[in-house]
Amino acid sequence: MSLDQVHVDLGARSYDVLIGAGLMGEAGALIAPLLARPRVAVLTETRVAALHLERLRAALRAEGIEMAALELAPGEATKSWEGLQRSVEWLLDQQIERGDLVIALGGGVIGDLAGFACAVLRRGVRFVQVPTSLLAQVDSSVGGKTGINTRHGKNLVGAFHQPSLVLADIDTLATLPPRDFLAGYGEVVKYGLLGDAAFFDWLEAHGPALGAGDAGLRQHAVRASVAMKAAIVARDETEQGERALLNLGHTFCHALEAATGYSDRLLHGEGVAIGCALAFELSARMGLCAQEVPGRVRAHLRAMGMAADLGDIPGDLPGRDALIALMGQDKKVQAGRLRFILARDIGKAFICDTVPPATLAALLDDALAAPKAARP
Repeated sequence: MSLDQVHVDLGARSYDVLIGAGLMGEAGALIAPLLARPRVAVLTETRVAALHLERLRAALRAEGIEMAALELAPGEATKSWEGLQRSVEWLLDQQIERGDLVIALGGGVIGDLAGFACAVLRRGVRFVQVPTSLLAQVDSSVGGKTGINTRHGKNLVGAFHQPSLVLADIDTLATLPPRDFLAGYGEVVKYGLLGDAAFFDWLEAHGPALGAGDAGLRQHAVRASVAMKAAIVARDETEQGERALLNLGHTFCHALEAATGYSDRLLHGEGVAIGCALAFELSARMGLCAQEVPGRVRAHLRAMGMAADLGDIPGDLPGRDALIALMGQDKKVQAGRLRFILARDIGKAFICDTVPPATLAALLDDALAAPKAARP
């Protein structure tokens, strides 16, 4: 397979996203031109480190680059004040200077945490994203959103801090557990649903083969997703308008993640998939899109073996009012009004802050009352 390159055009903060097989082995040569001195610090997590850290170390060593690494615990709970403090203190222990470079090796948790640590360390240190999960390759590694979770909600503390380079090695996707891969696929589907109906058509045709391991299809899906996000970020870096469309499904998702304690009961991408299905159902109930459209969304998620309803989340969920209260902590809330990303059809999403409370309540009541399903 050839190498794909997507440019994120942000003036002085521009950078490239490289997508292809074997990029981990080329990391030293690709990162060396960015270095003021031949040393880097790597933030990663234990599961990723066991799979990929030594290969990264060898690639860096081949270019004469020294590497120190901190391995954090896996899971969303690491994106916390404690995780941030540990990361920043460790980077200071490593005497990382403003001219140095930090590498974020891992999924969305590590990318978000490492990026935020770099944003606040010495008022800004450069970093490179080496995303190893599908979710991180198509979404969280691109666009400069960094942050941590608090008891109030997800990603409520953070900063915009763009990476200097993103290396998306398609080979790392083959090491993902099936559940983690499908969770990342929730973000891939989101891109088709929000602004590219032809891409959603392509996913309906090729999704099963992509999920089964076809590397060429996986690279195409990652490139298409990154290209769409890069174009939106270039037009609206700090989410003053259009970039909010990338949050399709996330108002529901973030509330569900908080309700499940940011635990393995619900992975972020699973919450996105469920949230997208709920957003289309809400759109249909408001008369914004045809009644059959939510069914098409859920049918594709089911065909991929993914979560599509609240009943797919194991364990009990809080009631409708508690979920709505959690939605009230979402970053998109303005003047106390919930803002949802809704759709007039597949590929035609828009921002809406006029959802009738009774319609939202009825949707959640029906979703919570539906029978529980076995995990896909």
